[in-house]
Amino acid sequence: MEARIRVVVADDEALIRAGIRLILTSDPGLEVVAEAANGREAIEAARAHAADVVLLDLQMPVLDGLAALPELRRVVPGARVLVLTTFGERENVLRALESGGAGFLLKDTAPAELIQAVRAAAAGDAYLSPGATRHVVEELAGGRVGARAEQARARVAVLSEREREVLGLLGEGLSNADAGKRLHMSEATVKTYVSRILAKLSCENRVQAALLARDAGL
Repeated sequence: MEARIRVVVADDEALIRAGIRLILTSDPGLEVVAEAANGREAIEAARAHAADVVLLDLQMPVLDGLAALPELRRVVPGARVLVLTTFGERENVLRALESGGAGFLLKDTAPAELIQAVRAAAAGDAYLSPGATRHVVEELAGGRVGARAEQARARVAVLSEREREVLGLLGEGLSNADAGKRLHMSEATVKTYVSRILAKLSCENRVQAALLARDAGL
């Protein structure tokens, strides 16, 4: 029998935690092992329960999500962190993604998408909400010019033409399967390209690569 994915839900609103728990436990492959009302509790719960995935709200008392994220990555390096957010927190989201967050979910995400996101994160993939990726990434990257853009272009210069094409599609928020259809490749081939791109660019996950693609104008 497949081991269940261990999830910690961190949000300072009990009602939101309860709703997320209800959704996730509807999938027999997921288990909510703990809830946390602040970042400090999230770190302790993730460590104590060897969490596979942490759903982390950014706005929490005691220790907020932004401060908790690097500590989570240090204390429980095997845990994948999905950021819970709203459109109004775009700059905070950018900082969270650049700190190693495995992706973001809007708080009004559909139940099926929430489950899909947790499963994707547990499998080692970053998750960008398909319904919001283009808008949010454009918001995050909008107006980011000058030195940052030059640095991004210099970094992607090490990629081959095909790798740049794949990176550009990551920037659009496409999955491996959708990128494969666009480029007439198999999903497995795209996955190989993505792994190679992440290694060449020293990006921790797809989210960071997508942001770099936007900064570089791909």
